[in-house]
Amino acid sequence: MYWRSLNYEGYFTVDWNTEVQDADIVLTHFVNFISRASGERKNTSVLYENRSHTGTFPWKKYEVLDITFGQVLDTMAETYPDQYAFKYTTLDYTRTYREFRRDVDRVAAAFIALGVKPGYHVAVWATNIPAWFLSFWAATKIGAVLVTVNTAYKIHEAEYLLRQSDTHTLVMIESVKESNYKDIIAELCPELATHRKGDPLFAKKLPFLRNVITVGFDMDGALNWDQMLEKADSVPIEEVRRRASMVKPDDVCNMQYTSGTTGFPKGVMLTHKNIINNGKTIGDRMDISTADRMMIQVPMFHCFGMVLSMTNLMTHGGTICPMPYFSPKSSLACINQEKITCFNGVPTMFIAMFNHEDFAKTDFSFMRTGIMAGANCPPDLMRRAAKEMHMTEILSVYGQTESSPGCTMGEVNEDIDHRVETVGSAFPGVECKIIDPETGKDLPDGENGEFVARGFNIMKGYYKMPEATAKTIDSDGWLHTGDICCRTEDGYYKVTGRLKDMIIRGGENIYPREIEEFYLTNPKVRDVQVVGVKDKIYGEEACAWVILHEGQISDEAEMKEYGYKSMARHKVPRYFVFVDNFPMNAAGKILKYKMKEESEKSLGLV
Repeated sequence: MYWRSLNYEGYFTVDWNTEVQDADIVLTHFVNFISRASGERKNTSVLYENRSHTGTFPWKKYEVLDITFGQVLDTMAETYPDQYAFKYTTLDYTRTYREFRRDVDRVAAAFIALGVKPGYHVAVWATNIPAWFLSFWAATKIGAVLVTVNTAYKIHEAEYLLRQSDTHTLVMIESVKESNYKDIIAELCPELATHRKGDPLFAKKLPFLRNVITVGFDMDGALNWDQMLEKADSVPIEEVRRRASMVKPDDVCNMQYTSGTTGFPKGVMLTHKNIINNGKTIGDRMDISTADRMMIQVPMFHCFGMVLSMTNLMTHGGTICPMPYFSPKSSLACINQEKITCFNGVPTMFIAMFNHEDFAKTDFSFMRTGIMAGANCPPDLMRRAAKEMHMTEILSVYGQTESSPGCTMGEVNEDIDHRVETVGSAFPGVECKIIDPETGKDLPDGENGEFVARGFNIMKGYYKMPEATAKTIDSDGWLHTGDICCRTEDGYYKVTGRLKDMIIRGGENIYPREIEEFYLTNPKVRDVQVVGVKDKIYGEEACAWVILHEGQISDEAEMKEYGYKSMARHKVPRYFVFVDNFPMNAAGKILKYKMKEESEKSLGLV
């Protein structure tokens, strides 16, 4: 017989005019052809079953993959074409993996039409709406870098991030709660008022920004989402595929901003290999498969949403039910409606759901697993979720953005004591150890020291900050987390403290230095120091000690209002203490631990 052409899902076409005598030869040609056309990705014809034999996933557990996000989506669209990838309960967007890939290709073509090139930065300032997911997968498919923007940001933080990241294209919604993005961008880019839509933008304050795309609203000088999609018609699909074929697993695909101890937010550069394998490993330990339906209520601008949730599910063929923003009522309704099997959340989310009037009417019988992380996770709260939410296989993950983010985690087949009393064992393919922070020497099991890690999950570095990168990742490739941990004799880790000043408020990282530097812009403030204090609801809250300039008068209300105007609300300290000086040692070093102790005592928190 003759095989003249082969077309696979409209994606790849090849012409062969040779006579074929044997069906086995035809099959061999087909396998070789698919291998070449898909960028030499690993053969996924063998599917693996979950523990209960109710679902499958395409890659062997704990195998480290050397592929890109574009190849992940191609594999899923070809392996599970009719499996739902996305199913919103509060928005009109439901797509199979095959349909989602088509949507992604169209957005990718539109980005190309707007001048987005490999390595360019596309920022998304939005809640968990479809445009967030589409922008991520489209940008990463064509070799661009998706920059996440915290939805709580206000003008002070947004200007820094968009400028420091050299953002080329910004996708944004109009507002969230007290943050009005439209007004912020109008102030940062007054040139938009007279700008011709579709032409490259040139803004004085944001010199790299060329496009502003609005989702759900219109703005002078900006294309809305639908107008942007029309641009896709000018770019052939072959160009999208060509760009995708050039992307490498070690290329940076995402930047997330974290402040660290310097006070200046740093763009953490994460690669395809970093994120894909981190999400895959997490899904492997959760035993995720096509049988799972995950509700994503944590924000996508965090690794908790992007990696532990989205990448986790989409490397295992599961179905995602995103919530645009967290609402205990909507989350409980989603669990009922979609028979959710797993969801992730910070402790405050679990508490809000427990306390909601609809909790007793919610059917948790399909629930199986989930991750509680992002803040200090009380074992009793995790046990309650295991019992009352039927999360019998609940887990915790430890890591940080610089490790994309997981380093350690429990596994669903372990006993509950290990899963709730520790943060699990080291990921396969990731080395973890405890060292003396002063000498750098390894410490034995049971002793507290700094947690360090190296492996496939460690970031490429901080964007345009080589010195900061060198301080965080040593010459041997070890990431120094600044967290104090200990390892048990059986190989599990416990977090016992922090070397850094970082405060974790309800899952949000707060860096005292960043807040201190902001408040020093207040003309009344001579000096300020910020410490974390205990809080029953959020785990920790920020407390600012303020020294005013001579002759100045202020109070807590005035200081809070000053912060609310320019910073995300969760960063504004809950408490302000006005003092004449700070406690110091003989060498003149400020003793923050003393400030913390005195604050908690005076505020009645101990």
